[in-house]
Amino acid sequence: MIWDKNECLSREEYEKIQTERLIDVVHRVYNHVPYYKNLFDQHGVKPEDIKSLKDVAKLPFTTKDALRDNYPYGLFAKPLKEIVRLHASSGTTGKPIVVGYTKKDLDTWSQLIARIVTQAGVTEDDVAQVAFSYGLFTGGFGLHYGLEKVGATVVPASVGNTEKQIMLMQDFGTTVLISTPSYALHMAEVAISMGIDPRKLPLRLGLFGGEPWTESMRKQIEKVWGIKATDNYGLSEVMGPGVAGECGQSPGMHISEDHFIVEIIDPNTGEVLPPGSEGEVVITSLTKEAFPVIRYRTKDISVIYNDPCPCGRTTARLRKISGRTDDMLIIRGVNVFPSQIESVLMEIDGIAPHYQLVITQKDFLDQLEIQVEVAEEKFTGSFKELELLEQTVREKIKTVLSLSAKIKLVEPRSLERTMGKARRIIDKRPKDFS
Repeated sequence: MIWDKNECLSREEYEKIQTERLIDVVHRVYNHVPYYKNLFDQHGVKPEDIKSLKDVAKLPFTTKDALRDNYPYGLFAKPLKEIVRLHASSGTTGKPIVVGYTKKDLDTWSQLIARIVTQAGVTEDDVAQVAFSYGLFTGGFGLHYGLEKVGATVVPASVGNTEKQIMLMQDFGTTVLISTPSYALHMAEVAISMGIDPRKLPLRLGLFGGEPWTESMRKQIEKVWGIKATDNYGLSEVMGPGVAGECGQSPGMHISEDHFIVEIIDPNTGEVLPPGSEGEVVITSLTKEAFPVIRYRTKDISVIYNDPCPCGRTTARLRKISGRTDDMLIIRGVNVFPSQIESVLMEIDGIAPHYQLVITQKDFLDQLEIQVEVAEEKFTGSFKELELLEQTVREKIKTVLSLSAKIKLVEPRSLERTMGKARRIIDKRPKDFS
């Protein structure tokens, strides 16, 4: 099912819309946001210089530091009396990123969420349980209103009280789950501990986001729940969820190109890369009234696909986010992404989908310890079996990463569980060496 006609335009039509809206938003931020006027002036760019879509490359990047430095309202393009909603990033340190929405912004947001949930397969016949936080985090409210827009019955369960979540799924006949992928796995664990087989619940579909997750984790979720697990993408800084979502018929998440310009750049040079190249995702919001951003560097790593999709949508697609530039670890000169380690672990029989990476330093050399839970059925007390499992993990990690790591097998359910984004990395190195 296609939600609206703007998902099926020609490439020429998308570029025409993007060009018109890019010119408009550049004029708006230059005239109404002092930060952008100063930034453009410093780079010798005037709104009149932007005449075509390719001219977006002339514009300077916006970084998270700029958003923090202008806390709370410094980047708003509308007066506060026109702002009807505030949200903020879920960062744990320093001041959060504050974003605002006009009434029109909220309507646009709901329409974009309606698109991505329809792409995933949600219909008016579904009961959708939102297990995202309802608060300053954009995920809960964002998905809620979009799901209502398509006519689904929404259960605003929020996060936490996992046993009650399972009870609601049973009693309300929940067919769609919305959460972080790591919380979905935790919910399955809790259901099993309650004597409930997750596969026998009415659940048929999951929309997961809020943190990077691998294809291997997708398989784990689909196996334990017996559902189709889909990915979607967005950031508070550019709107919230709703930038892109999967249709399930081909790789990648369909980008709402009539509302966003998405580029892939070389994270080191800032050079725009051609379709099919892996790099950092950069987003310009075209229709946001209250808080438009120009060429925002997300630090997310992905690829853009432009080939046709069997679903009939003609929008470009964004590959599942494989990690973040600021998540990359350098261990003894080797570049390591947590997603690489996760992919290895998820393919090993006897390993549970819960792990942590602990980085320390000894005699000025980095040490990587991978703490990973043993699956319940493999935790039999047999030392020999555990020793063989540990050896398997160690060898596979070394083969893939060309790096030796200490493997620490831990008991089932012994690693910390979170209701939101999983904490995968514990870096104990001195700050000067991290």
